[in-house]
Amino acid sequence: MTSPTEPQRTTKATHPDLPPGLVLGPDGKPCKVCNSWQDWAKIKVVKKGASSSAKSDPLAMMAAMAGGAAAVKTKADDKEADRTDCPPDTAELGRATWTFLHTTAAYYPTEPSAEHQSRMRALLSSLPTLYACAPCADDFGEDIKANPPDVSGRDGLSRWLCERHNEVNRKLGKRVWKCDWKTMDARWKDGPADGRCD
Repeated sequence: MTSPTEPQRTTKATHPDLPPGLVLGPDGKPCKVCNSWQDWAKIKVVKKGASSSAKSDPLAMMAAMAGGAAAVKTKADDKEADRTDCPPDTAELGRATWTFLHTTAAYYPTEPSAEHQSRMRALLSSLPTLYACAPCADDFGEDIKANPPDVSGRDGLSRWLCERHNEVNRKLGKRVWKCDWKTMDARWKDGPADGRCD
């Protein structure tokens, strides 16, 4: 049995009709915002009876292993699938959430009032309850308990969020960012020094 913070994942033994490793929601079905669209593509291949053309198509296999693309092109249909109006998957939801949080921190006061601090704590503490991806929310909730938010000012909040984001990136095997104020301001507020974002 899984703990509340441990996502239930499919295995060949528990769910023979689904690809292994999918995160299931509380209803026992694959969780759309807890899995990537590539994971959903794997479900379609399994539902089609895992036809030999789908299994042998290297483009489809690479697309299923890649992350963050908005369209997939396969030999089978020789056209791109437009995903711009699809519900977000876990990667898209995560990017949007981190963008919102980092940008909010970049514009947080350097000397926040007690009300600003209280509202920022409330925002951050609401994520483990309200975030759509339950395993992600539970993981973030545990991280907040172990590392309470620094809402004392813009620099402290930006650094705290960067460290939390890096913690998630480490778990996912992604790039870890420098958490100094220059790097954070360049990324989330002022843009790079070369002016290409002006």
